[in-house]
Amino acid sequence: MATQDEVERHARRFRERLARALVRDGLLADARWRAAFDEVPRHEFLPRFFRPVAPNGWAAVDLTDDDWLSQVYANRVLVTQLDGDPSRWDKARRTGEIRGVPTSSSSMPAIMAVMLDALSVAAGDRVLEIGTGTGYNAALLCHRLGDTLVSTVDVDATLVTTARERLARCGYHPTCVATDGAHGYLPDAPYDRVLSTCAVSVVPLSWLAQTRPGGIVVTTLNRPLGAGLVRVIAGEGPCGSGRVLVDDGRFMPLRAHRHPVDEAMITTLAEAPGASRPTDLPAAAVASPASPFEFYAGLDLPGVTALTLNPTTVLLFHQDGSWARHHTSRGRHEVIQGGPRPLWDELETAHARWLSLGRPRRSRFGITIEPTQQQLWLDAPDSPYNWSLGDQA
Repeated sequence: MATQDEVERHARRFRERLARALVRDGLLADARWRAAFDEVPRHEFLPRFFRPVAPNGWAAVDLTDDDWLSQVYANRVLVTQLDGDPSRWDKARRTGEIRGVPTSSSSMPAIMAVMLDALSVAAGDRVLEIGTGTGYNAALLCHRLGDTLVSTVDVDATLVTTARERLARCGYHPTCVATDGAHGYLPDAPYDRVLSTCAVSVVPLSWLAQTRPGGIVVTTLNRPLGAGLVRVIAGEGPCGSGRVLVDDGRFMPLRAHRHPVDEAMITTLAEAPGASRPTDLPAAAVASPASPFEFYAGLDLPGVTALTLNPTTVLLFHQDGSWARHHTSRGRHEVIQGGPRPLWDELETAHARWLSLGRPRRSRFGITIEPTQQQLWLDAPDSPYNWSLGDQA
């Protein structure tokens, strides 16, 4: 095993390489954020994590593994907890591989950089972070603003305790509290900025109520199909308006906003019989985050989830029992549908509408939040094309 000095030397080299890569990708334009990524040791917050193993497993990695440090400083999300149970890592270490649902992670550094830039912080700004996780993002905020201006909360008390210890080891001492982030954190309010590293089905009004007018809330929408980063300018009281960001971001949902998946239902629908028909619409149009249509598809098909079953098959389903299974073979696309609604027909109609609107991408959409409703809209708040976020919950 490498000595501590060797680890620190290698870590600095990896850290500088990561920062340079983010700069090349057009991120970290602010030299102060560049300095934070250069200097905050991500490896101190990730002594162990899970590595995905095909097709649906997880293997345990820790600082004794040869490739631990290179994985820590790769530009990728690292899952740190499964099923809300810290003991799952130990089981994976013993057995070599387990299955489970991720419940905490260290976000992809590129997305962290995008969200930190979207905060537009200035010296003296007070920031609330929702979702402490490992504590790494809080450390970046502390490096940029100073400990006394950063508060971070997480519903998982074990995560908060561990993060607080790791932050202190690195010389950072923000306010770290175990509480439900859906309620914000009133004792340190008002805030100039609120940053949520958890996805939400609707933006909690408490976040806006605790943000000074003109302050900024940055979060990710938790939608069954077509997630999106949003930047909201707070108004007077629990209201605000803003835009969907160009860059996509996928985060684990706030625990109160999770949509559990019925595994038994998925298994049944994956094999459900039916008559197939050809379609010109590839599955990637709705199942890939890189698709420019995916965000709009989620608006026109509220509550519909897309799940990739294998490299050639994608399943769409809704809690009302409607489903569609798309299969690709030798360049041909076919679909089988069932339930009360023909979901793939609806998707094709939505795609035609999207084309007629000029193929709008994320940056053409905005958001309005009022105490009684939250809406996404196309181009302008008074647009005839608007969708209730309540439909996504």
